[in-house]
Amino acid sequence: MVGKNCFAIASDRRLGVQLQTIATDFQRISKIHDRLFLGLSGLATDAQTLYQRLVFRHKLYQLREERDMKPETFASLVSAILYEKRFGPYFCQPVIAGLGDEDKPFICTMDSIGAKELAKDFVVAGTASESLYGACESMFKENMEPEELFETVSQALLASVDRDCLSGWGGHVYVV
Repeated sequence: MVGKNCFAIASDRRLGVQLQTIATDFQRISKIHDRLFLGLSGLATDAQTLYQRLVFRHKLYQLREERDMKPETFASLVSAILYEKRFGPYFCQPVIAGLGDEDKPFICTMDSIGAKELAKDFVVAGTASESLYGACESMFKENMEPEELFETVSQALLASVDRDCLSGWGGHVYVV
């Protein structure tokens, strides 16, 4: 979810296979650099493999260009990697959130073959996405300050995972 020159990215902590809970402290959100975060929901092994490939490609970019990737460029990289594996896809839905030029927030999500969904307000992915859409639509306001954005995202996440038995066990929220 975006705010005034800021963004927030959040996820629950449950890792499970259908109704069986495997872990209650699973980390789905990764920091690529100070202004760019990646959330990966879906099959945990595919998410870890994709994350490792993306970190490798980002480090190569840093060495070649001597700067960090912009969020738009990173989204295109993720999309290209996912599309490359379209016949045997990674079963995960990435969410990319970052600050671009002049602290303009950028958010984007994709399907498992790299089709981008850009948004100006919020994006959702994962098991509780249906209830997250409703909660985010009802709670979102334009130009929220970081403190208000944190509270809004936290309440939307908690309201959504309470309605979905396959997600939950708390959450992680990052505001940049």
